[in-house]
Order: sequence, then C-alpha cells, then structure tokens
Amino acid sequence: MAGNPRNGRRYRDLCIKQRSLGLPCWLCGHNIAYEITGPEAGKHRDAFTLDHLIPLSLGGDLLDPANARSAHRRCNSARGNRTSIKQGRASRTW
Repeated sequence: MAGNPRNGRRYRDLCIKQRSLGLPCWLCGHNIAYEITGPEAGKHRDAFTLDHLIPLSLGGDLLDPANARSAHRRCNSARGNRTSIKQGRASRTW
C-alpha cells in the first residue's frame, strides 16, 4: 500500500522549489512570510503553503509544477476547492 503522496520526496521537492521562488501570494498579491518555517508554519496564517491552480479534488495534479502556486495559509484555506478567485469590490468613488 502506498503512503500519502504529500509525505513523499517529489512533493517535498516541489514545495522547496516553489518556496525558493519567493513569489507573493497568487490569490491576494501580498508578500508571504517565507521566514516562518517548521511547526510554527502550520499554525501561522501568513506562512507559505503550496496551493494548486486546479484543485486536487477537481482532478488537479499534486506533483505538476505547472499546477503549483505560492499562497498564504489563510488564502489557501479560504479558497478551498473553488476554481475562481474572489475579487475585491470596486469602489464607486472615482
């Protein structure tokens, strides 16, 4: 029986590669706190998480670099498995 692929070497390598790019969150556009690592990162809302453009539950590939995106933990959680990104409301003041 195979283990959890998120614990595998290929997934960890993809996370390391994506993290090394130092990109802002693809969902909100703000900087990610890449300095937060280890167990603390699992609890901090501004920490890096690997998000997937096409959610895994909708057939996205866990290990495809083209499907990988950098996101805040809070943004990734808020998006869930939706394929659209919620846009902020435009101001009526011009």
